[in-house]
Amino acid sequence: MEQTTQETTELQEQKSTLTFADFGFKQPIMKAIQRMGFQMPSPIQQKVIPLILEGYDVVGQAHTGTGKTAAFGLPALNNIEWRSGVDMLVITPTRELATQVSDELFSLGRFAGIRTVSVYGGQSYRRQLDLISRGAQVVVATPGRLLDMLSSGKLEDFNPSIVVLDEADEMLDMGFLDDIKEIFSYLPQQRQTLLFSATMPEPIKDLARHILYEPKFVSVTKKETTNKDIRQLYYVIEEKDRDDAIVRLLDKEEPEKAIIFCRMKREVDRVAELLQAQGANARGLHGDMEMRERMEVIKGFRGSDIDILVATDVAARGLNIENVSHVFNYHIPFDPESYVHRIGRTGRAGKKGTAITLVTPLEFKELERIRQKVGTKMEYGFVDELGEGSEDLVERFISLVRANGIDDTAVKIYEKLEEEMAPQKIAYKLISMILESDLIKTKSAGIGLSQEEVERMIAMSGIAEKSKRGSGRRRRSGAGNRSRSSNHR
Repeated sequence: MEQTTQETTELQEQKSTLTFADFGFKQPIMKAIQRMGFQMPSPIQQKVIPLILEGYDVVGQAHTGTGKTAAFGLPALNNIEWRSGVDMLVITPTRELATQVSDELFSLGRFAGIRTVSVYGGQSYRRQLDLISRGAQVVVATPGRLLDMLSSGKLEDFNPSIVVLDEADEMLDMGFLDDIKEIFSYLPQQRQTLLFSATMPEPIKDLARHILYEPKFVSVTKKETTNKDIRQLYYVIEEKDRDDAIVRLLDKEEPEKAIIFCRMKREVDRVAELLQAQGANARGLHGDMEMRERMEVIKGFRGSDIDILVATDVAARGLNIENVSHVFNYHIPFDPESYVHRIGRTGRAGKKGTAITLVTPLEFKELERIRQKVGTKMEYGFVDELGEGSEDLVERFISLVRANGIDDTAVKIYEKLEEEMAPQKIAYKLISMILESDLIKTKSAGIGLSQEEVERMIAMSGIAEKSKRGSGRRRRSGAGNRSRSSNHR
């Protein structure tokens, strides 16, 4: 892109005395900033916020986890004009990110009375349109559902003055580039447009030429966006081995305090029960729990009553708990932003932390995508085998017996056996039966792919070539260059 009409700012990690109060936000926005516990603005926020407040179009290049949502959300919400209809549109590549961005924008604008709506596929058109018509000022949408609504005329008087394209390179990778161009053909020409992307392949640069007007460019160049005090590991396993892997890793790592992230509420309950049966001091946390119970679990985890918290992303959002030594991703998170937020629960206050992610071979490309988007280093690990007769096995068995309840049928069986043999002999036989079963494995091979197998998988994944392939995609005619004399307000 031509540098004569652009402002490019390369930022290295730097200390700054700039605070959020220095931006001159309106009182309701500052109240939200204080309530959310924001301290010092990140590098991308330092440079982007003043430009957006002044009304410029902006291209922001920064990895996931650098505070992009607040970087565009705070000034945009501050500038929103109180009028009927939607004033701000944010386009995101996935429904998970749409929900996450919508939630954060709601939190940032709640004291200003700003209402947000998420628009994505798989949900009722009527409900989403009804929520918009009730006076939402902010819509966060995925390309497919938004284009359907616009092309069918379902969104009447849709004239947002601020439009944000978030994770633009992700849109390219997912094949949404043509949809994005068509969406912009329905949007008003007089608008402020903000584009954020972790990378800048040629098709994204070309898109910026079409949809932005004399933009200012800000690029945050950092080697890593995740905490350098966090050691990041991943284990490639088969789906059937998840439970065994998480149990062995907890035995191996011996965390002081750990959070295990699961995708679904029922998964949280099942994994928590599994760990309790193994003798672990674990509890679950998810949205279906009563508020009283949730607060009880959080209090126990903050103290010394609970060592392992099994939780969903939503339930764990906003938790600020010290001394979390380990974070485990039982399943890989849906998007890079979630990964950054999850592992950020450890490695705080200058302490070292460990983040471990379990992935199957089918999920490996998703891990590679997250690794590239976040710009971080991850090490490969292998779940060691357990030897026959090891102390670990004995302790696991004893913990299992202690944690298990007594079934009525078990009582009947024991009474019948006692008629034939001594109690000690019954116990020995039952223990031997369990050791030979799948419940406790006396001989267990290591879990996961070998280092050589993972290296072959990396070589075959073709992740590095994705951006090159994406730049050669066919494009249908979409929104062209706009001629505007000014878009500053």
